[in-house]
Amino acid sequence: MVFSETAIASYLAGFLWPLMRIGAVFMAAPIFASRQVPVRWRAALTLVITLIVMPILPPAPVVETFSHEAMLIALQQIAIGVMMGFMLQLVFAAVVFAGQVMAYSMGLGFASMMDPQNGVQVPVVSQFYLILVTLLFLTLNGHLILIELVIDSFQTVPIAVDGLSRNTLWDIAIWGGRVFSGGLLIALPLVTALLVVNLGMGIITRAAPQLNIFAVGFPMTMMIGFVVMWATLPNVLHNFGELVSESFQFLMHHLQIVR
Repeated sequence: MVFSETAIASYLAGFLWPLMRIGAVFMAAPIFASRQVPVRWRAALTLVITLIVMPILPPAPVVETFSHEAMLIALQQIAIGVMMGFMLQLVFAAVVFAGQVMAYSMGLGFASMMDPQNGVQVPVVSQFYLILVTLLFLTLNGHLILIELVIDSFQTVPIAVDGLSRNTLWDIAIWGGRVFSGGLLIALPLVTALLVVNLGMGIITRAAPQLNIFAVGFPMTMMIGFVVMWATLPNVLHNFGELVSESFQFLMHHLQIVR
C-alpha cells in the first residue's frame, strides 16, 4: 500500500483536531478533571472516544502541521473544549461556595479538609455537598450528556480557524455570576435560620447577662444548622439540578445545538 502525503495529512487532521477538543473537555470538566482520576485514564478515554467518533465527524480542514493556521485551529479546539468543561465547573463551584457560607454561619469554618477535585482546602460542609452533587450528576447521566454535546458540537461548530466569538466569552463571564447567586440561593434557608437564632441569643444575653452565651450559643447554632441542612437537602439537590440544566442550555445555545 502506498500512502501519499495528502492522505496522511488528511488522516492526521481528522484525528488531531477532534482529539484536542475532546481532550480539553476532559481536562476541564468536573469529575474527569479531578485529581483522583489519573491522567493516563483521561488520556486513554480521550483517545478511545476520538477513535470511535472519527468516522461520523465532518471532514476536517487539511492544513500544514506547523503553519500559523494550524496553530489557530488548535487554539480554537482547545478553547471550545475548555469552555464546555469550565461551564460545569462553575456549577460545582456554586455548591462549594454555598457550603462555605453555611459552614461559616454554623461556626464550622475551621473544620476543613482537602477537596480531591480541586486540590484545595474547603470546609467539611462544602465537601459533604460536593460529594452529594457529584453522585447526583452521575445519576442524572450528566457526564454522558456532556460527551454527547461534545460530539454534536462538531456538526454545529465545525473545525475551523474561527470558533468562539467575543460575545460568547462575554456571556461566559456574565454567567459566572451564577456561582454567587446560585450558591447564595442554596445557603439562604440555613443562613436565615441561623440569623434568627443569633438574634434570639442576643435578646437572651440582654435579658440575662449572667448567662454564658458562648457555652450555650455555639452548640445550639451547630445543632440547628445540622437540622436545617437535613431539612433543606432536597431543595439543595433541586437547585443543583437546575444549575446543571441552565449550564447545558447555555452550551447548546452558544454551540447552536438544537434538541
